[in-house]
Amino acid sequence: MRFTRIRTAKATAAALVAIPLALGGLASPSQAQGASPSPSGTFGPGCSGLSQKADTAKDKVVEAAAAYPQLSQLVSAAVRAKLSGTLDGRPQVTIFAPNDQAFQKTTASQLASLLSNQGQLKKVLTYHVVDEQISPKDLSNGSFTTVEGSKLTTSGSGTDFKVNGKANIVCGNIKAANATIYVIDAVLQPPS
Repeated sequence: MRFTRIRTAKATAAALVAIPLALGGLASPSQAQGASPSPSGTFGPGCSGLSQKADTAKDKVVEAAAAYPQLSQLVSAAVRAKLSGTLDGRPQVTIFAPNDQAFQKTTASQLASLLSNQGQLKKVLTYHVVDEQISPKDLSNGSFTTVEGSKLTTSGSGTDFKVNGKANIVCGNIKAANATIYVIDAVLQPPS
C-alpha cells in the first residue's frame, strides 16, 4: 500500500511538471511581455518547445505539421481521413490545428466515434481549414468560410486570440510552403 502511494505521488509530481512544459510554460521574454504578433514570426505561449524542426517554411502543410510532436493526433487523423493530398495540393490555406491536448479533451467515445466514421472525420477536420492565407492582423474580428463550407470566427488582440469564442490560439503564424498554421487548444465542431 505504501509503495503504491509513493509511486502515485511520483507520477502525480511528474505530471504536474510535464503539463506546464507541454503547454509552453517557458515563454520567451518577448512573448511574456505581450509583444504584438508579426506576420514574419510566431506568437503565443504554446510556441516554446513546440517545434522539433527549426524551419518548416519549405514543407507542405502535412509534412510541416508532422514536424511538431504536439500535432501528432491531428496528422494521424488527417491521414486516416485521406486529406493529406487535398491539403498539400491547395496553394494557400490556413489551418487551425488542434493540438494533442485538444484531442484529449474529447471523451474516449466521441473520439472513437469520430475516428471510425471517415466522412464525419473529414467534415470535422476540413472545418479547421480556410482556403486563404490568414495573417495575425486578420484575426482581431475575423469571419472565414472553411473548406467544410461553414463559417468560423476569430477574435482578440495582441497575442491573445480565440477561434469561435472557445478555442485559444496557443501558437500562431507558423509558416509552411502552402499554409499558415495556428495551433489551438480545442477540437472545433462544425455547426449542425
